[in-house]
Amino acid sequence: METLPDPDPIPSRQRSVRHCAWCGRRVPDAGRVGRPRLYCGQSCRQRAYERRAAVQRSGLPEDAVVLSATELDDLQDRLFQLRCAAEDVATAVADGATSSELAAMAARVTEAAGELERIR
Repeated sequence: METLPDPDPIPSRQRSVRHCAWCGRRVPDAGRVGRPRLYCGQSCRQRAYERRAAVQRSGLPEDAVVLSATELDDLQDRLFQLRCAAEDVATAVADGATSSELAAMAARVTEAAGELERIR
């Protein structure tokens, strides 16, 4: 029996969903030629450049993460939301919640964790 060639020559690991290195949004697939995109748009690319330049001027290590007070407050708020959602699930399990109630709570924990993936 003859094997047909793969209609899609790009391996599945290269077709994975990519996220913007600046804002974390999904990066649109630009095709199959060249390097994969790191940023979702020019504005995110510019912000990343500005941040790298500021880090270099300040003498911080290249892998340093610099957050403004507002960004840090936002991150702490999202961590608090995740902890509260997880505590709600634990309480519901102890109280004998139904599987549909637990599924809804698990969806909320997943949503809160997804928000934490977005640093900026």
